[in-house]
Amino acid sequence: MQISQLDHLVLTVADPDRTCAFYSNVLGMEIRTTDKGRTSLHFGTAKINLHRAGAEFSPHALMPTPGSADICLLTETPIKQVMEHLAGHQVDIIEGPVKRTGATGALLSVYFRDPDGNLLEVAKTIPPPNNQHRENTKNAA
Repeated sequence: MQISQLDHLVLTVADPDRTCAFYSNVLGMEIRTTDKGRTSLHFGTAKINLHRAGAEFSPHALMPTPGSADICLLTETPIKQVMEHLAGHQVDIIEGPVKRTGATGALLSVYFRDPDGNLLEVAKTIPPPNNQHRENTKNAA
């Protein structure tokens, strides 16, 4: 078996409405609710399903707890603009901008928390230096 990408993840939250407002207003995610009352946040080709603490849908994590997640989200927006946007929403930056290593290469990241205390990292990929890019292109040919 080989895993190709993440489809969705589940966040256990204290207040789904507060969580939806944060992820929608601050991060621009689309809120969707199914006819069965399940709420999710959509972005790109992925989604975050929300479970209210104490009323989780089965099956669920062994110990679902609000504030236990650590998530990295990629952006095309320059990090300086991300930081200005967060400041405009009164979101405190915990750390950043800092260089990190992501799944496919170098990142420039900022860290902050959502209403439940989950750690969020918003990162922009750092392109490889031009000579490294040319070398990778040459080797791929």
